Amino acid sequence: MRLKKLMLISLLPLLLCSAFSVNASGDNIEIRTIGFPPYGINTQAELSGIYYEMANILVSGAGYAPQNRVAPYARIIKEMKFGVIDLTIMFRYPELEEYVEYIAPLPSIKTVVMGLQGNNFTNIESLTNKKIAYLRGAKFSDEIDNNVSIIKYPINNYAQGVKMLAAGRADAIIGALDPILRSALYLNDKEILFGEPLVVDSRTPWIQISKKSHNNMDVKKLKASFLAMQREDTLKRLSTKYNNQSHLKQ
Repeated sequence: MRLKKLMLISLLPLLLCSAFSVNASGDNIEIRTIGFPPYGINTQAELSGIYYEMANILVSGAGYAPQNRVAPYARIIKEMKFGVIDLTIMFRYPELEEYVEYIAPLPSIKTVVMGLQGNNFTNIESLTNKKIAYLRGAKFSDEIDNNVSIIKYPINNYAQGVKMLAAGRADAIIGALDPILRSALYLNDKEILFGEPLVVDSRTPWIQISKKSHNNMDVKKLKASFLAMQREDTLKRLSTKYNNQSHLKQ
């Protein structure tokens, strides 16, 4: 019995070292999800959303523990660049090309510009000297971004942009159609009627990981997990789940 106690004491440093190695081996994956419904939703009660759940399922399927938070575009871009976080799902950005590795594309999303009903825009030229509510840190259209005659007013989320539009402090809002409409429904203090959407671009969200990540993620495992999710129609299931007003809160 005394011999067993001595052996246990002698093995204790090795056990502690082994436990530390597991904790520092990269099993925990830091994820950031873009912060607007229905992709990333932040309520007082919980975090949720299509991309939020999708990233968690992807990482768990690859054998890692997801540590996921919802954040704005600008912060995610900065944190991906410096390796503060490991993984996100969002559009490709030129300033991140040398800092990230792309794992898999998701279905493309159309970018639209919309004003209120009765104020339709037929082309990019019709936006000249107009003030557009534009998500801070996002890039939705190179043609609009490079047009200095179009006034871009930075906003933190779509709800803020819809409020500006309703109050007459912006002529239009730019972004993905579904999140804009969902934000308007969430406000629901009064009915907001939009004009016809002007499609200005189509962009593809990518699952992407930071090259400067301190965690050693197995890309093959992530891709295998993504293929399994495709077979199970995970994205379609999550899209259906969040396709109702009860999931609009931010």
